[in-house]
Amino acid sequence: MFSSFARKTLLIIGTAWLFDALDVALLSFIMPLVQSEWHLAATQTGFLSAISAVGMAIGAVGFGKAADKFGRKNALTASLLLFSLGNLALAFSPNYTWFLVIRFFVGLGLGGELPVAATFLADHFKGTLQSRLLILADSFWAVGWLIASLLAFLFADSLGWRGLLILTALPVGFALVIRSKLTDAHPIAAYTPTLVQSLKSTFNYQTALLWLTWLMVMFSYYGMFMWLPTILATRGNTLVTGFGYTVIITLAQLPGYFLAAWLMGKIRVRWVFIAYMLGTGISAFAFGQAHNTFTTLLFGSLLSFFNLGAYGTIIALTPGQYLPEHRGTMTGFAQGIGRLGAIIGPLLVGFLLDRHITVDYIFIIFMIALFIGAFSALFLPDRRQEN
Repeated sequence: MFSSFARKTLLIIGTAWLFDALDVALLSFIMPLVQSEWHLAATQTGFLSAISAVGMAIGAVGFGKAADKFGRKNALTASLLLFSLGNLALAFSPNYTWFLVIRFFVGLGLGGELPVAATFLADHFKGTLQSRLLILADSFWAVGWLIASLLAFLFADSLGWRGLLILTALPVGFALVIRSKLTDAHPIAAYTPTLVQSLKSTFNYQTALLWLTWLMVMFSYYGMFMWLPTILATRGNTLVTGFGYTVIITLAQLPGYFLAAWLMGKIRVRWVFIAYMLGTGISAFAFGQAHNTFTTLLFGSLLSFFNLGAYGTIIALTPGQYLPEHRGTMTGFAQGIGRLGAIIGPLLVGFLLDRHITVDYIFIIFMIALFIGAFSALFLPDRRQEN
């Protein structure tokens, strides 16, 4: 059982994953609506996600470094404010160009949330407890995705994409209040290493493999799930029905997280991650071949189960690789590298769809990427710092 402090910290820090998923999922749901309103090609629609990922990559590194320099709590507050105010502005975008510009700044704040939140948990908890809490914090991603799915299912027709964006900004005030109760585990240091100094101190072949693993995880996740509602719609479902199916598929994420958390301490973390990545790859291939409602929901649910479990496990594996003075910077840098995959994945899908490449072939590409990520993880250490 977790202590009351661990439970409270988990609930507060979990909001980082909740808001991140709420935003990413909602973007995937409004992409078809924006595409229809502004008559965008699939490649242009892919840029809606890609520009967010560019901002997230820069935000992950920038806020990760800020967490080491100015404290985890301060960095979390700043990233949430930037994200929420940006989304409010996004709702009033007059055209496609302004949408891209504002979305970049939303991505900055969004990208800073997760590495700083993971660093905060890693500072306060060690060993198996650290891994379990990091995975359970990541399970809030599923909650955020479910909320976005339900909002889209219930209000997409009546509120449109602008109204849905405004709804996402409303709970932020509550999150800011509860985050004010957090306390950093370490005082703000009088001196912190520069980004270059952190890279020189920590870079080795294992860090390179960790970056490759993050790249494959985010390439596959964002490439597949940002386009999921659109893919469901192309298979003969209405947009609203596709949102409903996405709710079902998203529910499968929760047992994936819970099983991964339970396995911590029983199996080495990297083996849990490898198993989930292989399961995701096989499920991606099967989902690409699915052509009726039953198989689409079955393999979509398995894809969701394994892919998000892998995501949670790599988050559990990363912060403990680094000492506290480098932890925020290097966790942010790893996720920043991963965000490059989040840029390439959605753009690649849009590019291929515009050239009439079928979904089954596209998902074979994701299967190969997932297998590469699983292989690279074979050489990662299970190093959960006890400091």
